[in-house]
Amino acid sequence: MKLAVLIPCFNEEKAIGKVVRDFRAALPDADIYVYDNNSTDDTIGVARSAGALVRSEPLQGKGNVVRRMFSDIDADVYVMVDGDGTYDAASAPRMVGKLLSERLDMVVGSRLNTGSAKAFRAGHHFGNRLLTGTVAWIFGDRFDDMLSGYRVFSRRFVKSFPAISAGFETETELAVHALSLRLPVAEVETPYGVRLAGTVSKLRTYRDGVRISWMIVQLFRLERPMAFFSLLFLLLAAASLALGTPVLIEYGRTGLVPRLPTAILATGIMLLAFLSLVAGFVLDNVTRGRREMKRLAYLSQPAAPEQVE
Repeated sequence: MKLAVLIPCFNEEKAIGKVVRDFRAALPDADIYVYDNNSTDDTIGVARSAGALVRSEPLQGKGNVVRRMFSDIDADVYVMVDGDGTYDAASAPRMVGKLLSERLDMVVGSRLNTGSAKAFRAGHHFGNRLLTGTVAWIFGDRFDDMLSGYRVFSRRFVKSFPAISAGFETETELAVHALSLRLPVAEVETPYGVRLAGTVSKLRTYRDGVRISWMIVQLFRLERPMAFFSLLFLLLAAASLALGTPVLIEYGRTGLVPRLPTAILATGIMLLAFLSLVAGFVLDNVTRGRREMKRLAYLSQPAAPEQVE
């Protein structure tokens, strides 16, 4: 079995050496890859000194790095972890073991029950809950910590993942890919620590929160077009009825249409509502075909090897 540890990095000079050494100790047979994303410090030199295989991705953003890593690396099992030193390397063998023993395609390292308020601030905790709950409502409730950067994947998952996002919204895309194809997944609670002194988080709460929210909307439109456009139909139809009902009442009472612009607007909005409904029917068939193609791409890859006791 070939095991690869994938570490996306941007200016993690002070943490990356420890991350590489810790995962080397936890998974001694794994190949450890550090993908540098235009760091301006000595991340590359420190990672090489620690024994990692270092590669680069010039397009800025974690999603771009994930797409490159998944394209370049061939393995049976993949461990992906951030290079900031906050995730527990000792949990990796347990996560890999769960993936293999239960024949899963993704295991997520959940951080929600960490005891350190400094490691997982209240605002980030609330945002995580809100975004994870939104995805659960739209696509299915199978994750508690959708935004964790600590995951283990099968080859089938990695080689069928489209990877269209560019930034931190890639974790949302990973979750929705698993939910839309109904892949076998699980979560494992893992310790989550504070960042090392002198290191700075690359996550921007509001900017990245907006980007993740927009990604959820886009995935809702792409993966569940019938529900998305039906909701749009209901909103437009309600607006049309709200505008047009007084006009109809006035016409029934007097036989006149004194507010002709309002009547035309209400009619136009209702036409848009039905166009949205038709678009939902058409795109639902397109999405069904896309999902079948992704499923075939998933099945074209060999399953993970059986775990040897």
